[in-house]
Amino acid sequence: MSEPRTLSRSPELMSPADTALLVVDVQEKLMPLIGGSRRIIWNLRRLLDGAAALGLKALATEQYPQGLGKTVEELANRLGHIPSKAMFSCAGCEDFAKQFVELGNSKILVSGIEAHVCVQQTVLDLLANGYRVYVPVDAIGSRYAVDYETALKRMESAGATLTTTESALFEWCQVSGTPEFKKISALVRESPPEGS
Repeated sequence: MSEPRTLSRSPELMSPADTALLVVDVQEKLMPLIGGSRRIIWNLRRLLDGAAALGLKALATEQYPQGLGKTVEELANRLGHIPSKAMFSCAGCEDFAKQFVELGNSKILVSGIEAHVCVQQTVLDLLANGYRVYVPVDAIGSRYAVDYETALKRMESAGATLTTTESALFEWCQVSGTPEFKKISALVRESPPEGS
């Protein structure tokens, strides 16, 4: 009997075959109020570019865009149709729920704002519906640090997996030496925006 050449991969790992990216409510009138907003937008743009390079589906929502504005242009240009919602949780948005369920993914990386409101409620609802949920801590935000920190603790205690933008990009990529890896490598070598 021969020894196996490799070991099996962990079901905890995300892959392009089973994971979607969700960008929650990164809107023009909200982002200036969020601590570290420039860095959050930079990380979200890198996640969207990485998802595009690796074939992951990216979804997004907007909370009451009539009052809070549209998704920031840098991100909106990388997204398709962005449904609007009134309920804080994206799970309550029929358009999002339909898009996500049709994908058939078992895992989702939830990013955006605010960590303690729309992101947290979305994460908790997705977990309750049996999905594996990942949260990039450097691609979500709140106006106040106490809300951000408490939301991270609550989401993790409920079963969400905390990660970072760079970790997610490499996890999606899985292997070096490919054209896709070169794109991911270029994204992770970028310098963060000044003053962020």
